Order: sequence, then structure tokens, then C-alpha cells
Amino acid sequence: MNADRVKKVCIVGASGKLGQYMVGHALERGYEVVGVCRERSVPKLAAFEGRMTVVPGDTDDPEVIRRAVAGCDGVLTVLAPWGVRQYASGTAQAVLDHARPGARLVFSCGWHITRDGKDRYSRLFTLGVRIATVLAKLVRAVELDDQVEACRRVFASDTAWTVVRGSSLEEGESQGLPVWSRHVGDPVLASNLTRRVDFALFMVEALTDDTLVQEAPAIVGCRTPSALAHAGRSRT
Repeated sequence: MNADRVKKVCIVGASGKLGQYMVGHALERGYEVVGVCRERSVPKLAAFEGRMTVVPGDTDDPEVIRRAVAGCDGVLTVLAPWGVRQYASGTAQAVLDHARPGARLVFSCGWHITRDGKDRYSRLFTLGVRIATVLAKLVRAVELDDQVEACRRVFASDTAWTVVRGSSLEEGESQGLPVWSRHVGDPVLASNLTRRVDFALFMVEALTDDTLVQEAPAIVGCRTPSALAHAGRSRT
């Protein structure tokens, strides 16, 4: 999508750390921004007061999403697997159902999501995901399987979607646009670390990058050892 065609964007999950970074990046580009977050989280967006529109409500509420995405050229969605009520898949479905035809839809998730089964995970990574899934279910706090279902629905849709799969995240100043690969296991991703602010940057940049339409890029920080080694080999 041509950058000039993006005027108004909706950020679903705007009050979280990733969401707030996306709001900042979107405002820097001059976009009109609509943010969706749960009502109790609205105060977290106080720093952007007067610069964006906030639609309070649960992100899996179809009516909330319908109002928020109206007239938006792009929708950036944090697929948060909170609780055990299919929150992530409900959010994804609401966005898929109500975003205008042709809108760019960009979703965030983790490396554990696979589109075609060709990702190669280390034993440690796989074990960590299994433990996290079991423990989260026991305390009824997070439902990782629901994030898998959310992405399955996105992958099956005929919309202009991108699913950005993030590595482990850290805070810190921006290092620039992350690098990406179609599959986890690519040596360029070996460092498994990205600045959260740069994860958000990649999400916003994807709105105008047509090469990412119906792709599920796995990203890593551009200054991590594995990314720098890959850049060196490319120059050679």
C-alpha cells in the first residue's frame, strides 16, 4: 500500500507497552490514530491526550471494534491471549469481520506461531512454550492455544494481513527496523532478541510494505549478533 494512502489507523490494544510504542510511531508519521483498550486502561494513554481518539472497551467486543475501525486504512492488533475466554481469537475475528475491505491488517504474536509448519525450534524454546502453556492454564491467566487459533483465522482469511512474530523482547532505545525471515530456525534470527520499540516500528512500517502482505515474518533486532553476522555475509 502506498504510504500516501494511509491516513487513519486503528491500534487495538493501544494501552499496552507495545501498543503505546505503536501509537507513538503512528503519530510521528502524521496518521490519525484511534486506539482501543479496556476501560480501566485508558489512563495509560494520558501522554497522548488530545492527539488520538480512544475507544474504551474489550478488544474482543465486535461492536467496540466496529466503531473503532470505521474509516481506517490500517488496523494494528496486539493479539493478547488474556484469560480463558478466547480473547485473542475473538479480537482477531472482530477485526477481520469489521475492518473495511482493502484495509491493511497487521497482527502481533510470538515466534511459537507457525504458518506452514516449516519453522525449526530449539528444544529449549519448545520446552519453554509447553511449560508456559501448562502453567498459564493452571492459573487461568493466559491462553496461548487461543493465540494459535487467532492466527489460524487470520491465515485463512483473504484480507491484506501480516502477522508479525516477535522474538524475546527488551526495553531500550530504538536500534532501527528489525530484520526478518519467513521461518524460525534461520541463522539470522539466532539471537532471539528485539527491542520492543522496534517491534512496534516493524508493525507500523508493515502498513505500507506490500511485500509483507499475507506474510508471517519472524523478526529480530537489526543490531543483534546474528543479524550483524548475516549482514556481513551478505556484503561479502
